[in-house]
Amino acid sequence: MKNGSPQSAATRHSHRPASPAAQQPSRRPRGLKTRRTILRKAVNIASLEGLEGLTIGRLATTLRISKSGLFAHFGSKEDLQCAVVDEARDIFVEKVIRPAWHFKGLRLLRALCENWLSYGEQKVFPGGCFFSAASLEFDDRPGPVRDRIVGLMKKWLGNLEHAARDAQAAGEIREDVDVHQLAFEIQALAMGGNWSSRLFRDPAAFRSAQAAILRRIDQVTTTEQSRK
Repeated sequence: MKNGSPQSAATRHSHRPASPAAQQPSRRPRGLKTRRTILRKAVNIASLEGLEGLTIGRLATTLRISKSGLFAHFGSKEDLQCAVVDEARDIFVEKVIRPAWHFKGLRLLRALCENWLSYGEQKVFPGGCFFSAASLEFDDRPGPVRDRIVGLMKKWLGNLEHAARDAQAAGEIREDVDVHQLAFEIQALAMGGNWSSRLFRDPAAFRSAQAAILRRIDQVTTTEQSRK
């Protein structure tokens, strides 16, 4: 898993969550251009080894800088984890949500799903979908990191649900369809694709998930839309 301002569900529900509570010091480790450079590396490590496996020491060793240099940016492991979640959110918005902004209704819903699956299949994060993994890792670990992940995943489900609701209002999806349930099913299928890709190394996993999701969407569209 969780940014011009097109009037769409994606716009209303993909805004950035609040930044980390801790202030971000302005000092930067010598030899690194920006804080973003550090976080991009940290996101990749976390996608492979989990957020709990990401520590100031581990990141300092990988980047070949001092721990004190990293403490100039992140005062604690938890601060680092929260910043990494925020960075992963920005990448997700860039790859999945922003390209769909110009659509609405049913086309928006389909675009969000296709973009999500493409982002997973292309391994934007080397360890697969960052938020699928982080959701499982922190599902029973209370604290700021879990709260961030929960908030972002709720916003993503909100994007799907509101796109479906707009499609329903436009007569593209049947009136009897529970759009909250539909969003849940779409996300479950997408996460299943990520699971199969990572656990079984199945190269067709995301294509299978895409076929299942688009078939489910077709099942709830009106007869007129199904003919298009």
